[in-house]
Amino acid sequence: MITTEQLQKDFSSGLSTFLSNYPESNLFGPIRYLLSLGGKRIRPLLALSVSNAEGATSEDAMPASLAVEFFHNFTLMHDDIMDNAPLRRGKVTVHEKYSKNAAILSGDALFTAAYQALELANPEHLPQLLRLLNKTSMEVCEGQQLDLDYESLGDVTQEMYLEMIRLKTSVLLAASCSMGAICAGADDERVQLWYEFGEKLGLAFQLQDDYLDTFGLEKSTGKKVGGDILADKKTFLHIHSSAVKELPSASGLSDDDKIDLIKTAMKDRGSDLAAKNKMTAYSENARKALELLDLDSSLNTWFEELLFSVTQRVS
Repeated sequence: MITTEQLQKDFSSGLSTFLSNYPESNLFGPIRYLLSLGGKRIRPLLALSVSNAEGATSEDAMPASLAVEFFHNFTLMHDDIMDNAPLRRGKVTVHEKYSKNAAILSGDALFTAAYQALELANPEHLPQLLRLLNKTSMEVCEGQQLDLDYESLGDVTQEMYLEMIRLKTSVLLAASCSMGAICAGADDERVQLWYEFGEKLGLAFQLQDDYLDTFGLEKSTGKKVGGDILADKKTFLHIHSSAVKELPSASGLSDDDKIDLIKTAMKDRGSDLAAKNKMTAYSENARKALELLDLDSSLNTWFEELLFSVTQRVS
C-alpha cells in the first residue's frame, strides 16, 4: 500500500544521505538552501510511487527520484534569475540571498548532481534512464526558450502555449513516472502508459499553476499573486481572454490596480472557467492512461487522489 507520508519519508532519507557526500562550501550552500525549502516534491514522489506500483521498492527508484528533483531545482534556480523573481516557496530566491553568479554556478552543479545520482541506478536500466533524462533535459530547455520567445511575439495561440508548457513542465513529470517504471523493470508498453499519465498530469499541473499565479492567495502560494499579469506573460488565461476581446490598457496604473483590472477582465471573459475546463480535460486523459495500466484498487485510488489534488491545490 502506497502512502504519501512513507514516500516523503523515503525520499527525505535518500536526499539527506546523498547530500552528505558533498562538502560544506560556497558551491553547495545555495543547493542545500534551495532543497531545504521543500516544495511539493511531486516529481520524486511520482518516480517512487510508480516504482512501488510496478512491484519494486523506493530504494530501486531512489537514484531516479533524486535525479529528477535535482534537475527540477536546477531549472528553478536559473528560471528565477531569468524572471528576476524575489521569492521561491515563500522564501528569498537563491540569486537574491547569495548572488546571480552563485545561483548560476550552483545551478550548474545541481544539473551535474542529477547525473551523479543516476549513476547509482541498476546498471541494467541505466542506458534507458540516461536516454530519457537527456531527451527530457533538452525538451525542457526548448520549452523555456519558447517561453522567452513568446514574451516578444504578438500572436501566441492556445495550441502554441500548450506545447510550450508540455515541454517546459509536463515532460519532466512524464519522465519521472517512466523512470520509476524503468527502475522497476516494467515493459515498454507500461513505461509509455506511465509517460502518458505523467504528461497529462503535468499539463493539468501547469494550468493550475498559471491559474494560481493570477487567482490564488499569496499566503497559500508563497509568491506574489499577479506576477504573470505584471510581466504581461502570455499564459492560457491571457491568450483566452485576449481572443475574446482585447485586454484593457493598464497604462499609468499601479501594480495592484493593474492586477485587479486584468483579473476582472479575465473573469468577465470566462477565462478562469476555460482554464479549469482545460485542466479537467487533461485530468480525464490521465485517468484513461491509469485505466489501461489496470492497477489494483488501492493503487488506483492513490493515483486518482493525486490527480484530484493537482487540480484542486491552492499552492
